[in-house]
Amino acid sequence: MLTSDNAFSTALTLILSMDSALIDIVMLSLKVSLMAVMIASLIALPLGAALALWRFPGRNVVIVALNALMGLPPVVAGLCVYLLLSRAGPLGEWGLLFTPTAMVIAQVILVLPIIAALTRQQVEALHGEYAEQLNSLGLTRLRMIPTLLWDARFGLLTVILAGFGRASAEVGAVMIVGGNIDGVTRVMTTSIVLETSKGNLPMALGLGIILLALVTMINAIAHMIGETAKRRLG
Repeated sequence: MLTSDNAFSTALTLILSMDSALIDIVMLSLKVSLMAVMIASLIALPLGAALALWRFPGRNVVIVALNALMGLPPVVAGLCVYLLLSRAGPLGEWGLLFTPTAMVIAQVILVLPIIAALTRQQVEALHGEYAEQLNSLGLTRLRMIPTLLWDARFGLLTVILAGFGRASAEVGAVMIVGGNIDGVTRVMTTSIVLETSKGNLPMALGLGIILLALVTMINAIAHMIGETAKRRLG
């Protein structure tokens, strides 16, 4: 019987020997999460900035909804994407269900509200601080968006990293829309669930160690960015 000590040592061996199955799972996980965060950022950054600058009827409702979606349960997001992409769904003919693309869509839905809501908060604070200077330059709200986003770049990098952490550690949505298919849609989180249920503790531990190291690295980078911003901006 495999003990916990033996499982841990075997897991380290898998990592150090660059086990092909383990590396394939890690690389797919990074590919899906990075793509999701990139797409979500391209939408969420200007959306959050626009919400910070424009006043319109129902704005508060949109902000409340966006803040609520930050805590959207992953299984609910996965279910919604599943219904859209299933054969009976409106996008079923595209054949995207149980593919990495479906997993990216699910993660975008989870990450986008986080980035958009936090971007709105940061841009709104900066706009309140520099409103007179920006107005004196004759900038329209549309032209203020890139200026304020650039000025908030350090804080926004931390926001994007937080979104990546959310995406990389997610399991429920990608399990539903990806199907955890070996070599196709099996990522770190879903593999840990599967390998643990099979009793393959070395593989589960190996993936768990890598996932923990990834999350730790993300937090370390976010901290360094925050400290750099404090030093540069006083």
